[in-house]
Amino acid sequence: MRDPSVASRMTYSVLDACAARGHEQVTFFNYPEVGLKAIVAIHNTTLGPGLGGCRMRLYPSEGQALDDVLRLSEGMTYKSALAGLPLGGGKAIIMADPSMTQGREALFRKFGECLNALAGRYISAEDMGTSVRDIMWARSVTNFVVGTDAAKGGAGDPSPWTALGVFEAMRAAVAHASGGDSSLRGKRVAVQGVGHVGMFLVELLSKAGASIIVADPHDESVRKAAAEYGAQGVGLDQIYDVPCDIFSPCAVGQTVNAETLKRLSCSIIAGAANNQLPDSSVYGMIAEKKILYCPDFAINSGGVISVSVELAKGSPDTVWIREKVKEIYGTTSKVLEQSKARGRFTEEVAVELAKERLAAAKNRAKP
Repeated sequence: MRDPSVASRMTYSVLDACAARGHEQVTFFNYPEVGLKAIVAIHNTTLGPGLGGCRMRLYPSEGQALDDVLRLSEGMTYKSALAGLPLGGGKAIIMADPSMTQGREALFRKFGECLNALAGRYISAEDMGTSVRDIMWARSVTNFVVGTDAAKGGAGDPSPWTALGVFEAMRAAVAHASGGDSSLRGKRVAVQGVGHVGMFLVELLSKAGASIIVADPHDESVRKAAAEYGAQGVGLDQIYDVPCDIFSPCAVGQTVNAETLKRLSCSIIAGAANNQLPDSSVYGMIAEKKILYCPDFAINSGGVISVSVELAKGSPDTVWIREKVKEIYGTTSKVLEQSKARGRFTEEVAVELAKERLAAAKNRAKP
């Protein structure tokens, strides 16, 4: 039997971690008969139910899994607030091999039952390591998922819309830096990660006439980017040393850190990955290198915008989605302009703007 004092210390450390970011609810699910070990974090429901994808990944430790879901769910609160959506922030993680096939359907059906237990406070969708098919398995037992099969009336894969939002943010950042010209023609863009979102982004960049450099752990993806969009492939570590106008992290988080910043040679960072920075300790380094940083949660909201139509409209409205995603250009411009006006780092300003909307909503709700 575990020492009760040890268990108590573990419990308090978890609660402290949740309280530090202001989470309303964090729920752990454990169903070993189907291999499900999951954490659902609901950060804030002031504007509406917490919406955020379900990430499937093998973590080095449960502590790192908890930290990831707490950071991601907090980011979803600010993402939806900045996008003007009637949604709060939430996220789920399943601690399992994303390549698993045997028993996968049973796992996601059980995950759907877990969502029912949360009674609509959290709405899930696909994310890194999960797919529309996984969500449809969960959908067979719950109504609390979005991003469902487009052939069956759902919004489908949100990746193209996430890519479009990041593309619009790049245009806004280039216009801010140049004093008005938003064209990406001839710009060198280094894309780190060409999975679902990264590949769609590469396609948009290619059509815009940009020069593209890519890196990805899957050689097949690099070859596809080269063959179909004229991208140049480089090694996973080499991507940090490529001279470019825009560095675009589109894979895992925290790749823009104290070590990689020493090597980066770019004027703009704008990517689809969540939690690109480890913490505020790198703000000074980014400012010192005169890099314009576009906060990830401010520019990668295209996906949540697209799946939100299943809640707001009940069926895909691609015209509305496209126009709403293109508003990310204006959101990015506002963050960059306010950063300069307030004399604060862009990520800080983006959080401030999101919290201002949350505060306004709370004030309106007061009797």
